[in-house]
Amino acid sequence: MRAPQRSRAGLGLAMASSLAFSMSGALAKSLIDAGWSPGAAVTARVSVAAVVLAIPAAVSLRGRWHALRRDAGLVVAYGVVAVAGAQLFYFNAIGHLPVAVALMLEYLGIVLVVGWMWVRHGQRPRRLTLAGSAAALAGLALVLGVIGHVRLDLAGVLWGLGAGVGLATYFVLGSRSRGDLPPIALASAGLGVGAVVLLALGGAGVLAMHATFGTVTFAGHPVSWLVPVAGLSLVAAVVAYVAGIVAARMLGARLASFVSLAEVIFAVLVAWLLLGQLPTGVQLAGGALIVAGIALVRLDELRAPSAAPGEPVEPVEPVRATPVLVDD
Repeated sequence: MRAPQRSRAGLGLAMASSLAFSMSGALAKSLIDAGWSPGAAVTARVSVAAVVLAIPAAVSLRGRWHALRRDAGLVVAYGVVAVAGAQLFYFNAIGHLPVAVALMLEYLGIVLVVGWMWVRHGQRPRRLTLAGSAAALAGLALVLGVIGHVRLDLAGVLWGLGAGVGLATYFVLGSRSRGDLPPIALASAGLGVGAVVLLALGGAGVLAMHATFGTVTFAGHPVSWLVPVAGLSLVAAVVAYVAGIVAARMLGARLASFVSLAEVIFAVLVAWLLLGQLPTGVQLAGGALIVAGIALVRLDELRAPSAAPGEPVEPVEPVRATPVLVDD
């Protein structure tokens, strides 16, 4: 595929992935309001998605099982932190906060990557990155009500910030992957690891696992509990993860993560249309500052002449390994 066509296809897939991911909050919220624990909702999502992807993943690995063995440590870390951890924290956050606010907090994880690259690799942030980080932190102050009269649940804020740490970890882990592990295999293996961890925690009594199997309210209408579970698993997991991985490998890590900011906008619209949740004016202003700040950080990275020490250099042509787009 030629470079312009590849770029357009990558951008289309990245936007589709962001839209699919943005629906997870509204779908999970309907289950949690019906009596599901966040742990049960996350486990159902990743378990079903892992099973659905298992056969195509095995087919894609024919002759390349060595790639999965070589990246086993990366896959385990990705499954534990980026899949199980990040989603569990995010689903707990939306139990206390509006969906859009929880996602704003999670996306501050991109700013955390700046600090990690500075401390770990000695990559001192440039002025544009510092300006973007300052804007994002100012936006956080507005979202949290430090300025203004907004008051949020402290537990929800902590869960949201924990999801941000998971998102930051996903970006750091993703930059270490090489390109010969098929996207479907990486998604399936990571989801499988996440499911095993969550089921083990539930079986040990560490993680609450309770669910109701009746009617739930979604988008203002009573539906079967299977509807949000199917949406979480097939749309917000299978479609979102696979499209995100392929898009990231087409566009490169930095540009793909930049485009993924569309998820915040999509999530606000989805929560408004399906749940009737719309952040206050102050929170919307704060969210705009967070998105603008993160965009400045990403723009600075795109303009960087070279990669950070230990970070793969962006390719011009062929497929490369880049982070898998995680979420919520």
